[in-house]
Parts: sequence; structure tokens; C-alpha cells
Amino acid sequence: MSSPKPASRTVSLVTLGCARNEVDSEELAARLTASGWDLTSADDASVVLVNTCGFIQAAKQESIDELLSAAESGAKVAAVGCLAERYGADLAGELPEAQVLSFDDYTDIGARLDDVLAGLRRPAHTARDRRKLLPISPAERQAPAPPAAPAPPADPAAPWVGPGGGVYRRRLSGGVVAPLKIASGCDRRCSFCAIPSFRGAFVSRRPAEIMAEARWLAEAGVRELMLVSENSTSYGKDLGNLRLLEELLPDLAATSGIERVRVSYLQPAELRPGLLEVIASTPGVAPYFDLSFQHASGQVLRAMRRFGDRERFLALLDQIRELSPQAGVRSNFIVGSPGETAADLSELELFLSDAGLDAIGIFGYSDEDGTEAASLPGKCDEAEVARRVEEFASLADELMSQRADSRLGEVLDVLIEERAEDGRWEGRAAHQAPEVDGVTTVSSDAPLAAGDMVRAVVTGSDGVDLAASVMMAT
Repeated sequence: MSSPKPASRTVSLVTLGCARNEVDSEELAARLTASGWDLTSADDASVVLVNTCGFIQAAKQESIDELLSAAESGAKVAAVGCLAERYGADLAGELPEAQVLSFDDYTDIGARLDDVLAGLRRPAHTARDRRKLLPISPAERQAPAPPAAPAPPADPAAPWVGPGGGVYRRRLSGGVVAPLKIASGCDRRCSFCAIPSFRGAFVSRRPAEIMAEARWLAEAGVRELMLVSENSTSYGKDLGNLRLLEELLPDLAATSGIERVRVSYLQPAELRPGLLEVIASTPGVAPYFDLSFQHASGQVLRAMRRFGDRERFLALLDQIRELSPQAGVRSNFIVGSPGETAADLSELELFLSDAGLDAIGIFGYSDEDGTEAASLPGKCDEAEVARRVEEFASLADELMSQRADSRLGEVLDVLIEERAEDGRWEGRAAHQAPEVDGVTTVSSDAPLAAGDMVRAVVTGSDGVDLAASVMMAT
């Protein structure tokens, strides 16, 4: 009698949440491939690995729903990512369908999934404040510089193995735009945000490692790099050089094959004049400012333990547009925070009306476990928070449409990403980040291809989206 056939080592990797999670998934994919696992679709996988999001309640619920759906397929299920890290054993107790893994399991993820496949249920980790795992002083966090990164593989689709056998990433999707992580963690103590507690203290990646990964991505056909982190304006502080991002950006923009570099997740309180100028005026760097304003009332911002008010933020925008009149600016805002008054909302409305932002995200406040804001008085009920979200989301839609309409006649450099259904081409201008902002649909008499950078004049707008006609290739 023959022995049972062993289950195949096939895994489907599901990614939820932000661009930082996308990079984490590509690093996991590379490690899994290097340890002999085959990536496949959910229908054919023996294990489904869900990279969860734990940012806000809606994201948590989406992650739980995805885990339950995966379990219904009959595959073994494992959870990684922010929700898994944040709740650990508590999540495992509530969700026996999934094995809950920690960030600490990433370096040996192949072996962890071997256990999952074999039905060996390891005890889930106990969640803790990851900020306490590193020294308080940023200058003491960096280990000695690792060996120089090896040259990228000849096959750009192959996983890239780094110093000491560590694996950097394997691209999970094609496309001409890719995120590039420059740091992880956050040292800020915003009263409403739990991210630093489970993502940990701020740690920069070294420039040589970032440059090597940028070259590898360019070899794989990437034409735009989107730099991601929890707080890009802090880059370099733990390496002893707060101006390191200003020095790195021109080098990244000069990488062969890269047409554009975009910086995301900027803190207004840390946006130095030198960094502002480099982003606004360096050839190949998108004059794009993803600014985390969160509100415009000084009173609300102080309760959030954040900097600024309406006048300061408008002055910052004036500085940006003095350097680059066409600069793109996006930001997110929270309404319904504890103690928020009608006067605070009026301040926010005035700011939004005057700011001329290209992209505006409106979110409703909700208590997050372990945050200072969760214990503050003056809470709004859910219905009132929802009403404020609806009111300001409607205002945001109107203002974003007006901003897009104001770009009629502008000449933009558009990076072509794919062919549209009507025979035109879809791409993004410098003020449009992937996934979160609008797109530009381009008409051209000459044939185009994904990865082309074309100069086009804006001929129309529809909400945040633009229509444009090609003038010439750049």
C-alpha cells in the first residue's frame, strides 16, 4: 500500500491595505520562493497567506472577512501583517480558522508555512509595544552596515537575494510603477494612531540598499518609484543625517530607466525647506506633496498631538506653489474626533476651500485600542461621525473637481500605464499617485506603450480624472 501523497507546497498571497503592505508581501513572496514554495492562485493553493491591515475598523473587518473566506475554500490559512501583529494571541483565539504569525516570523516564513501545511499550530505571539524593542535614541538603532548588496539577478523576475542570504523581494504584479520602502516604523505619538505600537520605532534603510533595489526594479521594467514609509520626512535621522533624503532623491531620479520618483507620507511638522525645494525642483522627482494634515483646527490638532493650524498650513502650501505652481498636493483628514466643535469644523471647511488640494481623503474618527484619544471625553456618537464624514466628503468631491478643472490647458508629463478600452491610453501625471489619486486618459495619433512618458495638454476633466492630448514624447 502506497503512502499518502504529501500536500503540495503551494501558497496564495493576498495583500490588503497600503503600499507598505504591498512591499512586505513582495518580500514574503521572495522568501517563500527561495525556500521552495510555489506561488499560485487561491483556487490551487494548499495555503492562503493573508497580509492583513489593522489601521482602522473597516480595514480590520476586511481582513477578518478575507481570512474567513480563505478558510471556506478548504485551504490552510495563515495571517500576517498589521492586524496579526497588533492582536496576536487575542486574534488567534477569536479566529481559530487561521494561524496568526508575527513580523518576527517573516525571515523564516517558509518554515512557518510548512508547519501550517502540516497542521502544526504554533502558539500565537503575545502582542506588545514594538517601539520598546529598539533604543529610544534613533542614533543607537542602526546595526553595523551590512556587506555591500550583490548585483541584481540577470532575470528581473527572479527573487533578489541580499547580503547574508536575506531576500529582498519578488514582484507580484507587473506595471511600470512600484513602491520602494525607504524606512519602517514611526516615532510620532499622535493620540489617535496605534500604528507605531505595532510597526515599531523608526528605522531607515541604508541608501546603498535602496539604490540597489531601485536599479533592480528598473531592470524589471519599472519607470516610476513611489517611496513609502510610515514617515518619509524622518528618513536618515537614525543614520546621523537628517538631510539624507535630499541627497538620495537626485540619485534615485538619475537611475537608468527611471522616469520619475515620488515621495509619499510627509509630515508637515518635519518638512524642511531643503527637502521642500528638492521635491519641488529636482528633475525626475515629482513635485508631489502627500502631506498628513489630518485637520486644520489648532485646537483639534493639539488634542491629536500634532502641529499646525489653518494659517500655518496655508503658508506651507504657498511656499510649495511659489517653487512649483503646478505641484500636486494630497492629504487626509479626520472628522468627529473627541471634542471637535462646530468652530473646529468651520476652520477645516475654510482651509479646504482655500487650499486647492488635488486629492482629499475624509475619514471618520473611531477609537483605536491602546491610544490616548480612546480615553478622551467629548465623543461623538457614530451617527454624528457618519454625518460629518458625509458632509465633508461631499465638499471634498466638489473641491477636487474644481481643482482638476483648473488644470485645463496645463501641459503635463504623463507616464503611460495601460491601454484604455476606447483605444486611448491611461496614465498618471506628476500630481497623481497610483491607487489613491485620479488618472489622466491620453489621446495620441502615434502609438504608445506602457512606460512611455509623454507631454500632453489637458483638454477636459471628470471629477479628479483628466483627459489630455499628446503634444510630444519626452
